[in-house]
Amino acid sequence: MVYREETYTDRDVPYTNCSEHNHPVSMNIPSKGFSMNRRDFIKTSFIAGLSVSIPINLDLLIGNLHASENVDIAVVQGSSPAMITTAAVNALGGINRFISQGDIVVVKPNIGWDRTPEQAANTNPEVVSTIVKLCYEAGAKTVKVFDRPVNDPRRCYKQSGIADAVRDVGADVSYVDKRKFKKVKLEGLALKEWPLYTEILEADKVINVPIAKTHGLATLTLGMKNWMGVMGGWRGRIHQRLDKSLVDIAKVIKPTFTVLDAVRILTDNGPQGGSLLDVRLLNTVIAGTDQVAIDSFGATLFGLTGADLGYVRIGDQAGLGVMDLSRLKIKKIMM
Repeated sequence: MVYREETYTDRDVPYTNCSEHNHPVSMNIPSKGFSMNRRDFIKTSFIAGLSVSIPINLDLLIGNLHASENVDIAVVQGSSPAMITTAAVNALGGINRFISQGDIVVVKPNIGWDRTPEQAANTNPEVVSTIVKLCYEAGAKTVKVFDRPVNDPRRCYKQSGIADAVRDVGADVSYVDKRKFKKVKLEGLALKEWPLYTEILEADKVINVPIAKTHGLATLTLGMKNWMGVMGGWRGRIHQRLDKSLVDIAKVIKPTFTVLDAVRILTDNGPQGGSLLDVRLLNTVIAGTDQVAIDSFGATLFGLTGADLGYVRIGDQAGLGVMDLSRLKIKKIMM
């Protein structure tokens, strides 16, 4: 496999306005002559030396090497959703950094709509199934996948392709059971309490796997907005104070890490979509442990910044995460 990578640590992070492109987005990696610094030389020589002497697991090795780099956000582009998802997790330090033997894990995608993967209203099924597979490879006891859809759950689970994809790799797929919601005290900016799904509260690890798309009220739906899928009751009630409510929920449900699916993004008429004219193919995933930072970076896919999203600004102000991307180490990889 051939891939290129670049790490950004300051204001040179290249943002992309996807509305200007009807083709896979360029990651804007600087075109430079080939060069290798001392750290890269040592890393390359170390891998090459081992490869001719003893059998090794290169994915695990590369993951461990990346772990020492303390990457805040990994952005990976390539034609295979499975490969870019795996590479993004490896860039954060590998799945074994996050998942331990015997863990009960919840993988929370967006399965909210009766739409096919090509319509980009739900998380890409291959991204979700890859994360489930990685969790089992790390020793997870059970990996649960569920959502509380807006449309008919059975049609959403089937049409999205997610149910079939994750069952094929051993996931415990279920429809949300109304009896499993319990009121949780939030004492937040907008919400004092709200019924939340117990299975996500009781899990050892939670991985948020949203899709990037537009939203009529929130402007964009990314990571924090995806927690509406574990809220009980009448969710429409939070729309009057949506940004603050999303932060209130995100303070309680803190993901182990987030993988933002931007294989396809929905650039208009979200969150449900329907027309392929509103879909842009980016072949990209973004991963990190800071849900505010992930949403801030996700905004750049649409030509916006984190400051353009109320819930990102409020989350930053509340200390939930970091909105300012110039403060973060962002690794971009093209595969």
